[in-house]
Amino acid sequence: MANAEKVFDYNSTCQQAYQEITKLKIESGLALLAKAKKQNPNNLIPVMLEDYTEFFQLFFNEDPADFQRMMPHFNDRLNSIAEGPKNSPYYNFCLSSIRIHKAAIEIKFGQNWNAGWDFRKAFLLLKENRKNHPNFILDEMMTGSLYAIIGTLPSGYKWLANILGLKGSIVEGMALLKKFTYSEDPWAKLYANESAFIYPFLLFYIENKRDEAVAFAQNRKLDIVNNHLLCYMAANLAINNKQTAIAGMMMQNRNMSADYIKLSVWDFEMGYVRLYHLELNEAIQHLEQFKNDFKGNFYRKEANSKLSYAYYLQGNMAKAVAARNEILKKGATDTDADKKALKDAKSGTWPNALLLKSRLLNDGGFHKEALAILAGKTSENFTTVEDKLEFSYRAARIFDDLGRKDEAIKAYQSAILLGEHRKEYYAARAALQIGQIYEERGQKALAITYYQKCLEMGDHEFKDSLDQRAKSGIGRCNGE
Repeated sequence: MANAEKVFDYNSTCQQAYQEITKLKIESGLALLAKAKKQNPNNLIPVMLEDYTEFFQLFFNEDPADFQRMMPHFNDRLNSIAEGPKNSPYYNFCLSSIRIHKAAIEIKFGQNWNAGWDFRKAFLLLKENRKNHPNFILDEMMTGSLYAIIGTLPSGYKWLANILGLKGSIVEGMALLKKFTYSEDPWAKLYANESAFIYPFLLFYIENKRDEAVAFAQNRKLDIVNNHLLCYMAANLAINNKQTAIAGMMMQNRNMSADYIKLSVWDFEMGYVRLYHLELNEAIQHLEQFKNDFKGNFYRKEANSKLSYAYYLQGNMAKAVAARNEILKKGATDTDADKKALKDAKSGTWPNALLLKSRLLNDGGFHKEALAILAGKTSENFTTVEDKLEFSYRAARIFDDLGRKDEAIKAYQSAILLGEHRKEYYAARAALQIGQIYEERGQKALAITYYQKCLEMGDHEFKDSLDQRAKSGIGRCNGE
């Protein structure tokens, strides 16, 4: 009888709750869910929406105490949803949504094998739903995302996809996600906060359409003041697109009311914004704050690495060394940036201060200031092979960012010659960048040659993410 009693009623109270939760106004979202449960205790939509509240908390703040407390709730919610009517399109949709959230959190907490199985179950649930309910539009967002992500899994994770029988296509996945994001359907509009968060991230990192992804927030007139989820997306993409001044303004202009969930990630991002303009005191303040507040393992090594550089450039070697020592003791190495931070800390050497300043300014989008620091220098001004290599690569990146593409190609080629058999990432990244220049020029065969060159380079820093981007490039050039 339990099955007959339960319903999936996505009523106006639930819709309102979803809007609040996807602005990261968790408390007001939970209050609306309590109201919806009172209205109908047998409605299962509030169970699925409750999942978002714990997912966001765990995803952004990564508190191990929260993880211990909240993780069993994912299975509780899956069991509750399983009591609903199986013939409803919401049945598989809600189950897959919770599975995807659970998998993302498992990755954050190092449970990759469990995550793989949860992704597989979500994938199969969505596949079945699309077969049984082809007009149910809400499946498109998640299906599209999974297809695109699986289509570019780095080689380190390929075995998992093969074992789990997961196949994806970037083109198919992104087309489905784009269709949903731009749809005028009322359900697509209800889910606009979420699709506007996912779509530009995948556009940026998987399709490499960086300017298009960053412009998305402006063109869609997204409310990045009152929606913290979208503000985080827009600021993060702006930082990674070397537009840190814009990112800083976005974060400073966001609604600072206490109604939003407290995220330590704001200090992490602001630390970057300040460091990339060599505002060292302010950078240190934000990064120290992040370190004190953040309980997780992702980006902890990277934050300490950035902090060590800020102290190093100030000449405060005691604190620079202390921050470096912390890299050896705390944080995970799941991300390429954290791996790089650990490798740098273990090296025992410090970067050339001139090259470091130039790199930080270039990463922040201050390309003319970065070039001015290198003015009049050649690789002969540097003594070690590492510094000569970095000088070639750094000059190439600055030329590239200033639109001086032919000079960039020449300098990238020097970096490849110097570094293709070394452990630094410069040569592989140089090959990727040349590939992108040729792809933009429509010279696809040449682009593929350089993407292939990037893939062929052996064990180097950032191998997983650079391989993923090179594979995406080859896929785009081949129209896959």
